[in-house]
Amino acid sequence: MTTRAMILAGVALMGYNLAQGQPALTRDSLCTLAVHYNKQLLMAEEQMDAAHYERKAAKTNFLPKLSAMGTYMYNQKEVSLLSDRQKEELKSIGSRLAGTLYERLGELTGQNTLLDKLIQPLVSVGIASPLDALGLSLTEALKTDTRNIWAGGVSLTQPVYMGGKIRAYYKITRYAEQLAYTQWEARRQDVIQEVDATYWLVVSLSKREELAGDFVELVQNLENDVRKMADAGIATRADELAVRVKVNEAKMALTQASNGLNMSRMLLCQLCGLPSDTTLRVADEMTDGIALDPSDAIGQADIQTTNRPELKSLATLLEITRQQVNITRAAYLPTIALTGNYLASNPSCFNGFEHKLRGSWNVGVQVSIPLFQWGEGTYKVKKSRTEVNTANLRLQEAREMTELQVHQCTYQLDEAYKRVALAESNLPKAGENLRYAQLGFAEGVTTYTQVMEAQTAWLAAQVSLIDAQISVKLAESELRRALGTLE
Repeated sequence: MTTRAMILAGVALMGYNLAQGQPALTRDSLCTLAVHYNKQLLMAEEQMDAAHYERKAAKTNFLPKLSAMGTYMYNQKEVSLLSDRQKEELKSIGSRLAGTLYERLGELTGQNTLLDKLIQPLVSVGIASPLDALGLSLTEALKTDTRNIWAGGVSLTQPVYMGGKIRAYYKITRYAEQLAYTQWEARRQDVIQEVDATYWLVVSLSKREELAGDFVELVQNLENDVRKMADAGIATRADELAVRVKVNEAKMALTQASNGLNMSRMLLCQLCGLPSDTTLRVADEMTDGIALDPSDAIGQADIQTTNRPELKSLATLLEITRQQVNITRAAYLPTIALTGNYLASNPSCFNGFEHKLRGSWNVGVQVSIPLFQWGEGTYKVKKSRTEVNTANLRLQEAREMTELQVHQCTYQLDEAYKRVALAESNLPKAGENLRYAQLGFAEGVTTYTQVMEAQTAWLAAQVSLIDAQISVKLAESELRRALGTLE
């Protein structure tokens, strides 16, 4: 039991009937307790929250999406822009060039030893060493250092046109939120109708228990009279035993009514989330009669059935299927999106190969245009449209069945009121018949069997009136449920 239901239960149980010393709850307070306690309704509320958050999530699809990415990679081998042979050649490029130059100069100077001694140091120092150093530095500069690679980036995407898919999905989530609410409302009215039926069952059995007690008192009085007559020799012992059997039957009926009343109270407590051992009394069982208002529900049959949660749910499902057609169509339409990225890596190659984290940004437009799918999109759109037609037909059928149900409930309510009128007209006659039978028995002009028949007829008239009044209440509840106005 939730905290909210416990608080409401505590508030409702504060309405004490001081004469009885027991809580007397009205039908509205019990319905409130049941609505806040019912587990199915609590789950439906969670589904409403889920649909609400799903709609909010769908709304974010209209906004740009920002994402970040990072990666590290270790490579077994380093990427090399030069081969091993090229590296060796670059490292000795000065020596090889100096040797070639020295040979050419030697050919020009002949066998002049003095000149060789002057040219060789000049070529070695002036040409070979600087060029070897330059080749070595070039080889080192072309090292990529790609054994350990670090890379990262930030990407921004803004949808411009997605074929209407984003807008259609947002509408679907909005309809789904409405659908969750109407499903909750339908379940709420089912719970209220269930509480209504149990509530009036408690009232009916309580009235029956009172009548059974009155009937036991009547037959016991008759038993005392017949016993006195038997003792005086006016009646036989068989007559006394026959009346005693009737007393036992009346007591058994009282016991059955009491047991049924206790079970119905426990069921009502279970529906409302109260402990099953709660001594619960409802307001209408403590009144002398059951108040009826013919104008309360009989005139509602002319109201349109647009309040019916089931019809609202089917209408919402129809709108969802229509938006699904747009989503299916969007998969085969061009899409346009703006993109912006910033990418960085280490090593970087913006200023040669450097062991530094460097990056750059870029912006662009991404366009995707489906060209040819052998008519796949057309077939899928047509399939989605058949689902729309099916949903529309289902809604029309539900409306027709609802109208039929409303008329049926109206006829049942009208019939219940006629039963009440008939029972009310029979009740005074049954009372007069019992009074005349008792007076006649006291005067000795009627038998005890006629008195028992009159008592049984009086009990049947009282029970018939109670059943008719309860049937009116139940018919009103069913009519409001059919109209979708049950509160």
